[in-house]
Amino acid sequence: MELRVKTKMEVQNTLVVKLGGGAGLDLSAAVNDLATIARERPLIIVHGVSERMAQLCDERGIPVEMLTSPTGHSSRYTPPAVRDVFVEAAGQINTEIVDGLREQGISATGLTDVPVIHGERKDAIRSVVHGRMRVVRDDYTGSITTVSNQPILDVLAQAEVAVIPPLAWSDDGLLNIDGDRAAAAVAGAVSAAELVILSNVRGLYRNFGDENSFVRGVSGSQLEQAMGWAQGRMKRKILSAQEALNNGLSRVVIGDGRVATPVSLALNGEGTVFSA
Repeated sequence: MELRVKTKMEVQNTLVVKLGGGAGLDLSAAVNDLATIARERPLIIVHGVSERMAQLCDERGIPVEMLTSPTGHSSRYTPPAVRDVFVEAAGQINTEIVDGLREQGISATGLTDVPVIHGERKDAIRSVVHGRMRVVRDDYTGSITTVSNQPILDVLAQAEVAVIPPLAWSDDGLLNIDGDRAAAAVAGAVSAAELVILSNVRGLYRNFGDENSFVRGVSGSQLEQAMGWAQGRMKRKILSAQEALNNGLSRVVIGDGRVATPVSLALNGEGTVFSA
């Protein structure tokens, strides 16, 4: 399909969307929905890669393990061999999103050649393994230090969608970073208006699995309480919502990525809405 010709726009009311990388997210449906939204407002997509990376590792006989911090946050153990597969998977997903948008007539650019996110690798991290504390020294995950916003703004100024992988450049090479926190950092760096984080669940629950305990809204004063309700990977999403609000965003929505129009529904309040 021929790309639509669009004039250079002033970058305002930017929306950042984090597409989860886990099983269950309907990537095709999300891209179709995002193409519609991209016709109306500047859009940045940050994506995950966990399911694709797990598939590639399984095909190649590379074990996949998770690390759990003493505070309960989980992250993928990324030794050098896994890091290389992570980079490959990130490139595949990024290309699929860009191609999917272009098929809908939307201009898009994948910011993969030179990562716009910069990070720092920890030489040693503490992790709880089988109930015991372990020090891991060959992990290539990292914390985000800065975001180079100008390349992103340049893409938006050309009325294109910026598509960003969960990778950070560091003195130790490319790092696997948390996609939700990357989206929050990017959103703050470009002064975005809103952030939508799509997952493979409806949102936050006080008691996971009990629909009667679904949380529709969380204000700034309730964030600590919300963190107590969250389980597993949801803790990172709550932390990301807090960081985005602290970075000046007006609203963050954690929504369900398994439905037909996931971003539009999230923007209409179908999910857990976090406000400053």
